[in-house]
Amino acid sequence: MKRFTSIMPGLLISLLVLTGCSKKVVSQPSTNESTQIKGADISWLPQMEATGYRFFDDQGKEADCLTLLKARGINAVRLRAFVNPSEDPFSGHCSTSETVAMAVRAKQAGMRVMIDFHYSDSWADPSKQVKPKAWVGHDFQTLLKDLYDYTQGVMVALKASGIRPEWVQVGNEIPGGMVYPEGSTDHWPQLVQLINKGYDAIKAVSPDSKVILHLDQGNNNERSRWWFDNAMANGAKYDVIGLSYYPYWLTGNPDYSLSINDLGNNLNDLVSRYGKEVMVVEVGGEDTKVQNTFDMLVAVRKKLWAVPDNKGLGVFYWEPEGARSWSHYALSAWGADGKPTHALDAFLSTIP
Repeated sequence: MKRFTSIMPGLLISLLVLTGCSKKVVSQPSTNESTQIKGADISWLPQMEATGYRFFDDQGKEADCLTLLKARGINAVRLRAFVNPSEDPFSGHCSTSETVAMAVRAKQAGMRVMIDFHYSDSWADPSKQVKPKAWVGHDFQTLLKDLYDYTQGVMVALKASGIRPEWVQVGNEIPGGMVYPEGSTDHWPQLVQLINKGYDAIKAVSPDSKVILHLDQGNNNERSRWWFDNAMANGAKYDVIGLSYYPYWLTGNPDYSLSINDLGNNLNDLVSRYGKEVMVVEVGGEDTKVQNTFDMLVAVRKKLWAVPDNKGLGVFYWEPEGARSWSHYALSAWGADGKPTHALDAFLSTIP
């Protein structure tokens, strides 16, 4: 997602949007639904709690956010990592220490963990991939070392705290590349060298972690093919294809039926074409259209469930707890009363 140039209470958000695989071979998706990932990116949570935001269950009793998410079927969390972030509560934080602490907390709650490296000091997305300030002025060979050392350092810190993340993203929504300008898609060989340095650093510390490459516009097959064809031609190393899917930001219309079949077709085509597992690593719907968001989430889960050979891993909601009253973000799944909305009950529904 796109996200914010700055967000402060009473001010307007600026949302910038462009719009080792399994060896088991089966003819139908698994019937064991408990293995499907039902995740949430909750990277805002430490800041929300630090500013005094309170979470409540359906009976109005104050409760821990992770407990509330687990009660809605969420079994995994995604945590972003910034290199040298500011202290701004909305576009900062997510330092190594904060990310490790959240990963430990999630593990203690019995949840699976994904780490999302932005390779920036703040938001990285299709509209911006700003190089960390500490890396500015470095030649390309030094940049490769910067990226490797930083990635390895975070992974070592996680390991030291007992965390071996199940999945790790090298870059966040990188259709145009990352670590600009050297790592843009104007320079595919250099971009892939950066990707592979991230891959190697992750595997050196946690060989079983699956490395994800992440694009936006999950319904856009032409864009996906172009990107992963180039990645393959240049020797990119990765395990999982991750996609974002935000119907509202794709079309300006929250009607997911306009794009959901394209998402499903793209998932199936990517599995067939590249032999990788696929996942929707970001999804969200308008908080004021609760039933529509519920229905959209069920539909997305069904599309992933229908991917052959157990290669449709699951879905992560982006910041469901990021209530508009705190974040001014319109696509959370939390109400003004501090309670999760019915939209999250989609993760409790049986698929198919």
